[in-house]
Amino acid sequence: MQTRTPRVRVSVLGPARLDVNGSPVRLTPLTARLLVRLVAAEGEAVTARRLYRDVWQQTVELPRQGLRNRNEVQKRISELRRAFDLAGPGHGARIIRTGQLPSGHGTQSTYQLALSEDELDSAEFTRLVGDALRAAPASAVRLLADALRLWRGRPLTEVHDEEIASAPVRRLTQLRETALRELVAGHTALGRYDLALPAAEQAVLERPDDAEAAAALARLNTRLRERHDGELLRHTLRGLRVDVVVVRGDLFEQDDANLVVGFSDTFDTFADDIVISRESVQGQLVDRLFAGRHKLLDDQLRRGLGEFTPLATESVRAKRRGRRIRYPIGTVVAVPAGRRRIFAVAYSRLGNDLRARSGPADLRLSLERLWPSVARHGLFKPVAIPLIGAGLSRIVELDRTQLLLLIVETFTQSLRQDPAVSTELRVVLRAGDLERTDLSAVEAFLQGADERGLVSPPATVR
Repeated sequence: MQTRTPRVRVSVLGPARLDVNGSPVRLTPLTARLLVRLVAAEGEAVTARRLYRDVWQQTVELPRQGLRNRNEVQKRISELRRAFDLAGPGHGARIIRTGQLPSGHGTQSTYQLALSEDELDSAEFTRLVGDALRAAPASAVRLLADALRLWRGRPLTEVHDEEIASAPVRRLTQLRETALRELVAGHTALGRYDLALPAAEQAVLERPDDAEAAAALARLNTRLRERHDGELLRHTLRGLRVDVVVVRGDLFEQDDANLVVGFSDTFDTFADDIVISRESVQGQLVDRLFAGRHKLLDDQLRRGLGEFTPLATESVRAKRRGRRIRYPIGTVVAVPAGRRRIFAVAYSRLGNDLRARSGPADLRLSLERLWPSVARHGLFKPVAIPLIGAGLSRIVELDRTQLLLLIVETFTQSLRQDPAVSTELRVVLRAGDLERTDLSAVEAFLQGADERGLVSPPATVR
């Protein structure tokens, strides 16, 4: 349900501001100070004599000056009423009410500000925080965020340090501290530690001696470090629910993600340190996910490769070891592995001398064909990929930074055709690759993709 914007809006959570019908109304400094003084009274009627003393800061009242002072107050009250009347006839009289107070010196005029909750930002702030304290975490977070957005600076700025404002300023300041504390608690309860961090930092900045706020920030930083253990870069692509992440670690420990494993065009699986190195990702795949039984993987690959037309078949004389049926570069087979998929992608050619060879064009083609297969068979799960091309395939034309950029660039380009390729691209780097990879270049490319839309990478990656 949409809330209708009030025709009058007084804002005092920062320098005083009056908006009527959505447009700011200029007030003279004295009139703005008078308005804030009436807000500080929190709905109580204030005599003209007291208003003059507080707003004009009179210290001594001279004989026969009372009438002149009352006239000054009435002139400013009239100015305020005229401003409110811009919203429609009668608004000024409704909002600023005149009364009479009997006293020993005769009857005194009084003035009382009567703004609705929607017409005064400090009242709305108080209501939002109060509602949040009674709400479940998801609703509380929304209410608190709305409340804190109203805060533009020191409350009741024009009289902030004066005795007349001490009570409302203290109440609003304490309520803001509560809002920040509860916002941290709400985001934490929802597992959004990254969103809780700015509020926790702001709380410590505003109250550096508050041990409780400092402890909450320390706990939050600890949780963030634990959550991002091994995470080196995370970038959410603008306008998409897709993250590009770079982590340091082991590909096969990415239990929540589908995996990409590079193969040669013959899709060999037997790691004998001749055709396939046991230390390669391809060699580890059989041991780590198929209990060392390469024939299990062979059967899955054979079923998947049935959809593709072989490119050639080598003779026993020409190729004495390994599989002899060759498939086109860029062939991708989605192999079931429990509740996830292993995407076996052919990006190199295994020569009859048993050396794997690939180049930038081969790798680009393979990656461009990989992502549609991930979209089709990946169940919209995160997909984890090693730094393909940095191993025994010997793509010497590209350094590790360029290899990483090529993976990221082809993935972002694939989102043009299908934004639902995956929730997350996770590139997993080994320690040896990390020290030779410039992640700032990757971050710069992703920032540029956000600013210009999904675009091509620097020419050096081509």
